[in-house]
Amino acid sequence: MPYQSAGILLYRKINTHLQVFLVHPGGPFFKNKDMGAWSIPKGEFLDDEESFIAAKREFEEETGQAIDGNFIPLNPVKLKSGKMVYAWAVEGDINHETIFSNLFEMEWPPKSGKKQSFPEIDRAGWFEIDEAKLKINGAQAAFIEELIALFSV
Repeated sequence: MPYQSAGILLYRKINTHLQVFLVHPGGPFFKNKDMGAWSIPKGEFLDDEESFIAAKREFEEETGQAIDGNFIPLNPVKLKSGKMVYAWAVEGDINHETIFSNLFEMEWPPKSGKKQSFPEIDRAGWFEIDEAKLKINGAQAAFIEELIALFSV
């Protein structure tokens, strides 16, 4: 299993306020988790795939919407699990209420022998920076900090 993911930090400016687009993982393990559970749209990729191509593919798989624009590479972060996450920031705007995620299958309930399908992403949202830093996975908050630094230069 690859221990690397790639994703997109989508942002927009509303008047003078910067907002970021985050997604909430689907499935039973994240059902009642909020703070620290959200993420940039991202997914795993293999060593023989270019991370930037994977990031754009994963964004589309998790939101149902393709993304384009002037992508800014961000510094990779390492999650507690040891997984490396590569990300690019891009300005854009999508409707968070119309996302459509692909599905994954898992045994549920545990040890039941029954398989169920769940969306990879069960919801998405636009967040002001302070709230986003609370909602996003702790290691990924560095992507938001780097984005803020780009605007304060």
